[in-house]
Amino acid sequence: MTQVRRTLISLVTASLVFSGMAQAAPTALISTEQAAAALQPAARSAAHARLQAALDRADLAAMLQSRGVSTDEMRARVDALTDAEAQQMLQQIDAAPAGGDVVGVLFTIFIILLVTDILGLTKVFPFTRSMR
Repeated sequence: MTQVRRTLISLVTASLVFSGMAQAAPTALISTEQAAAALQPAARSAAHARLQAALDRADLAAMLQSRGVSTDEMRARVDALTDAEAQQMLQQIDAAPAGGDVVGVLFTIFIILLVTDILGLTKVFPFTRSMR
C-alpha cells in the first residue's frame, strides 16, 4: 500500500509542478474586417493592386497633376483604403460609362439637324434638299 501511495503522491506532485509552468495562450478580440482579411488576403491585394495600376497611367497622372494632386499622395490614399472601400471604388470604376454618352449626344445632334434640314430651317445635308 505504501508503494502505491508513494507513486500516487509523486504523480500528483509532478502534475502540480508542471501545471504551474503551463501558460494560457494570449487571447484578444478581433473585428470582422480583420477576420475577413485573414481569410481573403488575395482579394485585398488584387483590389489595391488594380487601383495602383490605374495610377501608373500617364494620362491619369497628368490629370491629377493638373488638379494639384500628386501621384504619391494618391498612392498613399489608395493604401489607406479598407478592402470594402477598394472593392466599392472598383465597382464604381467598372460601372462608369466609357464614351457611351458621347455617341448618344452625337446621334441626337444628327437627328435634330436632319429634322431642321427637312423642314427647311437649315441647309446642312445636301440629300434632304428638294428638286425645285
